[in-house]
Amino acid sequence: MKRNYKVLLLMVLLAFASCSFTTKTFDDSDKDKLLIHIIKNVLEQLHFDPIAMDDEFSEALFSGYIETVDPLKRYFYESDIKDFENYKFTIDDQLKVSDVTFFNVTHERMLKRIQEAKSLYKEVLAQPFDYSKDEVFDTNSENTAYAKNRKELKERWRQQLKFSTLTNYDDIFTQERQAKEKDPSYVMKTEEAIEKEAREATLKSLDIYFNDNIDDLKRDDYFAVYVNAIVEEFDPHTYYLAPRSKEVFDQRMSGKLEGIGAGLQKRMDYIKVTYLVSGGPAWRGKELEMGDVILKVKQEDEDVAVSIVGMRIDDAIKLIKGPKGTKVTLTIKKVDGSIKDITITRDIVELGETYAKSSLVEKNNKKFGVINLPSFYLDFNDYKKLNAATDVKEEIERLKAEGMQGLVLDLRNNGGGSLPAVVDMAGLFIEEGPIVQVRSTAKPKEVLKDKDKSITWDGPLVILVNEISASASEIMAAAMQDYKRAIIIGSKQTYGKGTVQNVVNLNNVVRNSSSGDLGSLALTTQKYYRINGGSVQLEGVKSDVTVPGRFSFIDVGEKDKQNPLPWDEIDAANYTVWDGYFDYDETIKRSNERMRNNEQLKLIEENAKWVKSKIDDTVVPLKYEAYKSANDLNELESKRFDAISNYKTNLTFTSHAFERNLFESDTTDLREKRERWHQSLSKDVYIEEALNVLEDLKMSYTIKKVATVKD
Repeated sequence: MKRNYKVLLLMVLLAFASCSFTTKTFDDSDKDKLLIHIIKNVLEQLHFDPIAMDDEFSEALFSGYIETVDPLKRYFYESDIKDFENYKFTIDDQLKVSDVTFFNVTHERMLKRIQEAKSLYKEVLAQPFDYSKDEVFDTNSENTAYAKNRKELKERWRQQLKFSTLTNYDDIFTQERQAKEKDPSYVMKTEEAIEKEAREATLKSLDIYFNDNIDDLKRDDYFAVYVNAIVEEFDPHTYYLAPRSKEVFDQRMSGKLEGIGAGLQKRMDYIKVTYLVSGGPAWRGKELEMGDVILKVKQEDEDVAVSIVGMRIDDAIKLIKGPKGTKVTLTIKKVDGSIKDITITRDIVELGETYAKSSLVEKNNKKFGVINLPSFYLDFNDYKKLNAATDVKEEIERLKAEGMQGLVLDLRNNGGGSLPAVVDMAGLFIEEGPIVQVRSTAKPKEVLKDKDKSITWDGPLVILVNEISASASEIMAAAMQDYKRAIIIGSKQTYGKGTVQNVVNLNNVVRNSSSGDLGSLALTTQKYYRINGGSVQLEGVKSDVTVPGRFSFIDVGEKDKQNPLPWDEIDAANYTVWDGYFDYDETIKRSNERMRNNEQLKLIEENAKWVKSKIDDTVVPLKYEAYKSANDLNELESKRFDAISNYKTNLTFTSHAFERNLFESDTTDLREKRERWHQSLSKDVYIEEALNVLEDLKMSYTIKKVATVKD
């Protein structure tokens, strides 16, 4: 049973609002008990579908929490788990009276095991690794039992550390070979010297990890993990923001970051790249990609990289981010299993690059527009100052001024954002009417409508989505699909997040507390539904034209998360299908026929299947020759997919006049950013097909309108 750490990002929220209520006055100085009491009350009173804290809940929480604190089974013994099982069906009873005994017992044992682990890893790394020995290591800890004794646990550490050190060993070995090839007189280091150097690098990395990170953790940090395990049982999008985490969350809201420009998420013990900020250092470098796992981090003034495997995400971020102009080297594991080092020069990352941007393209003497929208953003303090709907409207007007005849709205990888923004944006494409239905527990549904009769764009519209398009993106796609206002092109289904979250400041819940900052709780308070009554929860939005993508065979959706809320439906809202002259059915039929015969898409699908096979293969060789052979084979196999990135259309994308004028006085490399984006658009098979669909829609409009006039 895999646990998923929450991504503390604005873009995964549908709604963000302060919510407060007061309970009795507290004099209790025990912050842990106070926090449990408050969170329990908030969940019971505000969660959309509060679950009973019973024995079933207790059992699930027990398993989830143990797996969260020791995911690789390298701390606890089998005997520890048996001791903890005395509480397996009583944690719920403890929580009801704000008792934290279970946490205390596991926490004290964990601190003891961490001290033992310090001696274990040093013992292991004091001895050379034998890379000629034919053995393997299963990276999936679910297939491994807890160690029965110290001897077994030491062997567990030996295998894990040997696996971790293999990349160091291979890096040094490769550097030595390259030096020899460049200079035949160069005397290569011996295998023994290379092994020792690689092992010492791992030792230094672990020393830093334990001394500078683990030892700095306070009880509050550990308790926040326990609280998160509790609230995660309610649904995947309910999570606790400890005071320190809330600071990170608020920093993201500020619109400016200093670092490499990448979003990170913790999955089990690994830090994964979830997105790149357009125009940021990582984006400019073209080497780091969404889905990559960061294994190690090395500063420019350091000789040895620090492993961040198992590290808390905020501690890992501290190592990765840094002052503008400094360099950081990341050891990354690609989705195909290959491992490489990349160096990135840090810079100021303006989140303004994640706002809406547009481009013009000419095809067969017709001008079309493309708008890319990474999130449904808004300024919660001043809606008129910044929101995605207003920006998209402005981009449409600028494209119309240059003769746009069809529009592509690209919502791929858009994780959502503001509910008001998506309602306003959908209204740009219809005269008026319902956009989405929202329901709270035991309350009548609320129908959110576009009340502005003006239409910004009434021409052909295509919306691009994929498996990562979530929440607000799904509302937008679903509304346009229900109105038959747009054709949806993309994955078999979108992410499937049909819930709305609010953030509750826990300090507003209690009066007269002397316990300090209690943090906040993000919790699911509502579900939203399509105007046809169906929910996107779990099922997502099904594309009109289904095309394969890199995530087609990977578990990334809501249905793959822990404890998702179920799918359901309500009565449809009162709405009228778009009254236009477009022949959607015939256009969709023609697009599906083209897609079935598209060689580029066939190759993308093969690549997606291949990547999935590599993810599923969790057993890795610890013999260097076998390890090297496996990596070489992966690289060789991956070469047949080079054609994916080499694909090129005959389309040329350009900026509109407003943006071209900005180039003259710009000091933020805007021209370079747009040229890079335009280049990527010209290699995008999905954009190419979206433009084909717009062309077909335009043609069908003309034919149907002529036929109607004749009638």
